Amino acid sequence: MQTVTRRPLTPPGRAASTPRGLGRRRHQQLSERLAEQNQHLAAAAMAPPQELLNEYQSSLRGLPPLGVARAEERFGRNEVSHDRPAPAWWQFLTAFNNPFVLILCVLAVVMLFTDVIFADPADGPSYKGVITLGIMVLVSVSMRFWQEYRSGKAAQSLQSMVQTTTAVTRQNEYGEPVTTELPIEEVVPGDIVELAAGDMLPADLRFLRTKDLQINEGMLTGESLPTEKSPVTAMDVDQQNLLEADSLGFKGTSVISGSGTALVVHTGADTYFGAMSRELTGKRPETSFDQGVKKVSFLLIKFMLVMVPLVFVINGLTKDWTSAFLFGLVTAVGLTPEMLPMIVTANLARGAVKMSKRQVIVKRLNAIQNLGAMDVLCTDKTGTLTEDRIVLERHLDVHGTSSLKVLRMAAANSRFQTGLRNLLDRAVLDAAGPEVLSELEGAYSLIDEVPFDFSRRRMTVVLDGGSAPLMITKGAVEEVLEVCSTVMLKGHPAALTPARRRELEELVAGQNAEGLRVLALATATATRREDYSVQDEREMTLLGFLAFLDPPKESAAAAIAALHRHGTLVKVITGDNELVARTVCHQVGIADDAGLLTGVELEALDQDEAAFAEAVERNTIFAKVNPMQKARIVEQLRSNGHTVGFMGDGINDAAALRAADVGISVGTAVDIARESADIILLRKDLTVLEAGIQEGRRTFGNIIKYIKMTASSNFGNMFSVLVASALLPFIPMIPVVVLLQNLVYDLSMLSLPWDKVDQEYLEKPQKWESKGLARFMLTIGPISSVFDLSTFALMWFVFGANSNDQAALFQSGWFVESLISQTLIVHMIRTGRIPFLQSRASWPVLLLTGAVCVFALVLPFSDFGQGLGLVSLPWTYFPWLIGTLAAYCLLTQGVKQLFIRRYGRWL
Repeated sequence: MQTVTRRPLTPPGRAASTPRGLGRRRHQQLSERLAEQNQHLAAAAMAPPQELLNEYQSSLRGLPPLGVARAEERFGRNEVSHDRPAPAWWQFLTAFNNPFVLILCVLAVVMLFTDVIFADPADGPSYKGVITLGIMVLVSVSMRFWQEYRSGKAAQSLQSMVQTTTAVTRQNEYGEPVTTELPIEEVVPGDIVELAAGDMLPADLRFLRTKDLQINEGMLTGESLPTEKSPVTAMDVDQQNLLEADSLGFKGTSVISGSGTALVVHTGADTYFGAMSRELTGKRPETSFDQGVKKVSFLLIKFMLVMVPLVFVINGLTKDWTSAFLFGLVTAVGLTPEMLPMIVTANLARGAVKMSKRQVIVKRLNAIQNLGAMDVLCTDKTGTLTEDRIVLERHLDVHGTSSLKVLRMAAANSRFQTGLRNLLDRAVLDAAGPEVLSELEGAYSLIDEVPFDFSRRRMTVVLDGGSAPLMITKGAVEEVLEVCSTVMLKGHPAALTPARRRELEELVAGQNAEGLRVLALATATATRREDYSVQDEREMTLLGFLAFLDPPKESAAAAIAALHRHGTLVKVITGDNELVARTVCHQVGIADDAGLLTGVELEALDQDEAAFAEAVERNTIFAKVNPMQKARIVEQLRSNGHTVGFMGDGINDAAALRAADVGISVGTAVDIARESADIILLRKDLTVLEAGIQEGRRTFGNIIKYIKMTASSNFGNMFSVLVASALLPFIPMIPVVVLLQNLVYDLSMLSLPWDKVDQEYLEKPQKWESKGLARFMLTIGPISSVFDLSTFALMWFVFGANSNDQAALFQSGWFVESLISQTLIVHMIRTGRIPFLQSRASWPVLLLTGAVCVFALVLPFSDFGQGLGLVSLPWTYFPWLIGTLAAYCLLTQGVKQLFIRRYGRWL
């Protein structure tokens, strides 16, 4: 056998820095790593046990103390890489990593120099601007930090794992074998482990001895049924399908029944589980939400880079350069949606709170919006579409008709066996029910049994219930047919001719085509004695067949139909076989009209990117795919322009969970799946997801409201400032008042997370559109400028505020009109309907926007406002104000209807 070469583990606490989406290169690297490990495992499966023990310098007595020490030094602890949360101070600092927050920080520093350090000695230092900007920054950053820190803590509590131990046989100092329970982290290559029902496999293993051993490998394969294991040396092993090797076991899988002894071959990062975990930890790249925020941010920054220099130059040429510089800074603040990070976080945090009441933990707040934008949901089959349990779907006679006698005899076989019952036995007993079982217990008693073994793949009980003992055999179809000479036809035995055998095989094939696993059932009358053996299983009569299935969830079909109605297409990606996948999908309403693709077919398309992209787009069911193919499918869908969610809970789902825009797992999932996910469901149900998608769209609607409201009004205000700067002999608005106006308006926007969203907005996926935002700004922003200019004319010609002496009156009149119109427009923009009549804002929005309007009216008359430089307005101003605001609302509503008619959407 070839030497098993290994590489050292990643040091504990260090995680490789890898992107969220593996990408083609990462796929290749991980595939090469897995191929190398598969080669080692294939060699182990084909090596005789003693040769393999010699290779690892071990024996059935276990490793000697010196061998354990050497293995620990060479391979390290049996641990895999995990993402570790950053310290709180680092999370707080990263909350500053936002372009708008950074702009405000720069402006605050500039104001510190201009208004405080180098202030005019005659006026003294002014801290108003610095304090106002500081409050904006701290409130935004602190809120974002707290919400994400708290969400991270909640998710981390789910990920804490109880220490798991395993029975390990090692030699003591006298060379005697001693079996003790050790933490799985202390297991090393060469160790001998003892396995029993309920144990988790601590590493990748080569079985040396088994007794009725069945392993649940669902987290790797996606299949519900357990896998039978044996120590038989494989003659040939397909490295692409190592999970089918009977003599190998894999870390993280668990023992359903039976017992076994195994040699540890790979530990830690060298296991299949470890390789996946190591490649999937570290930094995640941007999702569609992150990219959308960035596009919007840079769009607004581009406007700022154009407007601010213009305002500065125009004011500098027409007035003095010092006041022009200060007003230029204030203009930059006015164009900055400084509360965007906080408003986004507040909306997402409220969404997270509402989802937590539905048993959903949101690990990454941005994932809520991604749920709303998701137009394709990829999901595994087991436990999501199905109940993740085996049921006896049919009990058929040899004609293919339902037979109570077949059910009764199968229940007797399962009830009286003395070994550990597997999932199929439990399904038979559940189908029979307590009345039938009670009747059987009264009618029969156990004489003997011939236990199940992997070579003959059947088990027999011998029961006493009449004049002669009754043998009942249940097992794999081929193996049961081998011991049958007759079949039960219409209540009488008939010879099992080749023609009848072909008919039976066709019947079984039909059941298999529907995704059912079929066992055969046979009986015979035996001669009475004490002991029975395999040789007694002969000349039996075939009674019929038992067909098993992991049934679909009752809620799955309705949930999928609801997802489709709301614009989210469901695609199934499973490691299970195509027959089972197709059957379950048909039962829950997922059609495969374009066909079904298997992993082998996908591999054939791997080199043709265009064909691969088209196949992934067209098909809705993907069966028998490996973990890397799952991730490739998800990434290809994202490349095709979709916002993709993936739902899974196994090791084989981890790569796809990280590749998706939003990864969804469950609280009972393996730890690597929970780590890779963005959202964790405490109840694995698509109905919960459908509600989450609606919540995501509502959250996004309220976020986009703020962006469009603020961007358009700020753009309109600054356009007005540009015109005023060119025409007026004085600064059109007091700089500190501009800062105060922005702060008060933005504080009122904190009510938006509690606002309602029109029902039609929730009917389809919602995505970021930076181009749409620019179009919106250019359409709606100038409307406010029209009425700003009318207010300029009003103050200049009607109220005589046309000189430096009357600048304060002009600035006060524009402040009141500007703040009230900016706040009133909130109700115009928040809905595509007629505000107040067809769509009314929530009470928090009504109260806070109303309070801002009152504040605008009162401030010029207050001592505080007059301390800022404002003056009282004449009462004759207010009828003009009412007319201006009414005309503003009517014109905005008219433009809104034209905009919706032209572009088909509003928000």
